[in-house]
Amino acid sequence: MNGLTIVVFAIIIFICAYLGYGRWLEKTWGIDEKARTPAYKFEDGQDYSPASKLTVFSHQFSSITGAGPVTGPIIAAMFGWLPAFLWLLVGGVFFGAVQDFVALYASVKNDGKSLGMIIEKYVGKTGRRLFILFCWLFTLLVIAAFSDIIASTFNGFAKDGTLAVPNAAAASISMLYIFVAIAFGVFIRNVKPSSAFQLIVGIVLIIAMLAIGIKYPMYYSRVTWLYVVFAYCFAASIMPMWLLMQPRDYLSSFLLLGMVAGGVIGILVANPTINMPAFVGFEVNGKMLFPILFITIACGAVSGFHSLVSSGTSSKTVSNEKDMLCVGYGSMLVESTLGVVSLVIACSAAQNGVLPKGTPFQIFSSAIAGFFTMFGLPISISACIITMCVSALAMTTIDSVARIGRMSFQELFTPTNGEEMSTVQKICTGKYFSTLITLFFSYLLCLGGYMNIWPLFGSANQLLSALVLIAMAVFLRTTGRKGWMLYVPMAFMLCVTMTALVMSVYGIFTKITNGGFVFMIDGLQLVLAIALMVLAVLVVKHCGKELLSGKIEEQKNTI
Repeated sequence: MNGLTIVVFAIIIFICAYLGYGRWLEKTWGIDEKARTPAYKFEDGQDYSPASKLTVFSHQFSSITGAGPVTGPIIAAMFGWLPAFLWLLVGGVFFGAVQDFVALYASVKNDGKSLGMIIEKYVGKTGRRLFILFCWLFTLLVIAAFSDIIASTFNGFAKDGTLAVPNAAAASISMLYIFVAIAFGVFIRNVKPSSAFQLIVGIVLIIAMLAIGIKYPMYYSRVTWLYVVFAYCFAASIMPMWLLMQPRDYLSSFLLLGMVAGGVIGILVANPTINMPAFVGFEVNGKMLFPILFITIACGAVSGFHSLVSSGTSSKTVSNEKDMLCVGYGSMLVESTLGVVSLVIACSAAQNGVLPKGTPFQIFSSAIAGFFTMFGLPISISACIITMCVSALAMTTIDSVARIGRMSFQELFTPTNGEEMSTVQKICTGKYFSTLITLFFSYLLCLGGYMNIWPLFGSANQLLSALVLIAMAVFLRTTGRKGWMLYVPMAFMLCVTMTALVMSVYGIFTKITNGGFVFMIDGLQLVLAIALMVLAVLVVKHCGKELLSGKIEEQKNTI
């Protein structure tokens, strides 16, 4: 099979989906271009901060495009390229993009509130607390997994003690990105440059940071970088959106989009052949296609985490409701494109149906760096740039998750109906305390290494998508909007994730009976898995009751 044909076909499908299905959803649910968005209603210079469509899109795309669209499709290729490709197409168009869009839409229509607060309005207080607790536990898994990945990527020393130049250069560029982003944010805030001038300045800054970072690499150990990453998470959680996250995501988006473009152009020029079978079987290495395929490929198809970004940060910065389609639906389709490109690149690098040795990132980075050399870029510089892009995928995710985790913890203790807060509630809703407690538990989880967290993270992530879809179906129904397009995705994802979690719990109990149980690793996973399953059942119970009640609000247009 020709890799170029697959990529071109996918891009055509995604463009048609955006212009067709996406705009149909927009028309069906309804938008008001003249309405004042929450970013203007509650502008506070912190979380609520109006921004241009490009800036919000950059934040959304940079935040949701974590390690998933590279790692997931490459791992899922063990079943053959066709199942992974079909799931990226169907999941991206009808599952993930719809979820991201409706989460953003519901939040903007409800004063930029998070999904938990929206659930309280349409389901009740109990449903809200259960959902927020689930979200907070989920953010701990994300922060722990990605912090370990980033620290390992920045580690300037190989196992044999030699210097790892690409890693150290990527670390140097990433640190520059943080401080340059702050300066860039101040520049935009005070100068208010035109979009064109802002674009030019951004590109110049990126080139300068790449050049300086490659020339002056920073050699520190994984442990040191782990502390630095958590310090960055703390800063990103408490600093105003306009000062750090928005400008950093804007600058990072050029790297990420450049990586996608580099992959697409490389495939166009090289015209590679797929060296993997279309379908291997329903069971490979003891793993069943259902549910493993749909858990392995999350980002690129559907990811519950995306909804937290849509409703947690992006909804508070949208300047016009007409921007929501591009930000919510469009950014997901671009991520799906990256997933297809990753799949094609990995399968093209395979030999006799076997993928190259190494991690998915190593396979992907090596191939993209090879593409760059076709344009005269030295392999050493290519390796540094791609390593930086890989770390940017994780960095732009972890800062958003830290902020969302902080806000979720605050919402757990925020009273409703104007009730007076107790001393404990005042402490727990404080910005600094809630950030510290979130990062503290994330750090404890991080000590076990991301390989021990990743399987549970995948199941929890997809389970979150099922809960979000059922909650959004309640919102659409109770406000008189059509929501039937969410029913199949939410039912399917609920079956997939609950099956995967049951299999995980069964596997842990098998370890207990066989004597291979490790309490600090398997025990923690068991507790979290059971807790997530119980919380999910309770959320489905409360949301399902409201969904079947048929209650519809009278004033649709007031929302």
